[in-house]
Amino acid sequence: MRWSSGPDPFFPYLPENAYYKFPDPAKSEGDIVCVGGNLSPGMLLSAYRQGIFPWFNEGEPVIWRSPDPRFVIFPQNLHVSASMRKVLKKKRFEISFDRAFEAVISACAAAYRPGQSGTWITDDMIAAYTALHRLGKAHSAEAWQDGELSGGCYGLRIGDVFFGESMFFNRPNASKSAFLTLAEALFANGVSFIDCQVRTEHLAALGGKEMSRKDFLSMLKAACGRS
Repeated sequence: MRWSSGPDPFFPYLPENAYYKFPDPAKSEGDIVCVGGNLSPGMLLSAYRQGIFPWFNEGEPVIWRSPDPRFVIFPQNLHVSASMRKVLKKKRFEISFDRAFEAVISACAAAYRPGQSGTWITDDMIAAYTALHRLGKAHSAEAWQDGELSGGCYGLRIGDVFFGESMFFNRPNASKSAFLTLAEALFANGVSFIDCQVRTEHLAALGGKEMSRKDFLSMLKAACGRS
């Protein structure tokens, strides 16, 4: 792969059904598997199937990562607190799926995150995942209150795996309401686990558990493969 700032304009565009073989993440000494390439549909989908995802800042080349350990939510571990059950039962938010994907990912990019000076959800990333949404691969959940988008989350579904990417909220419990409703729907629809990538206290409170990259990659192959 070439080294360039952002996606490499000279790297071949890979359509949805193309498959790109990345270096084996199991042999990577750290989280970074490789650098370069672009964010075309075939490139992204190939990466996720192999346990890899792009994570880079504005001005950097595309950096492909596979964390060790990995953070995952299984159906039996999904945790809905008593307070959140009340919020969901009272239907404080109207929850929808795939109604406003571009608005959700743009809001995630603009969200303030303590300890971060910027966002990894660059314009190139927004365009790439919006393209995957149009292909039916990327999905969003939205929480609405008083007709306004108050929170949401987005990610990719491939096979029996959902790869969570990011979430945002403008009102308390909005993102949790969207995520928990989506998670329950995904598990009811055959998803084996939700990949949360790396540990956060927020996701840990929702039931996330750490597992070794080796075990994750083995599990991923069975649940996702190249389908």
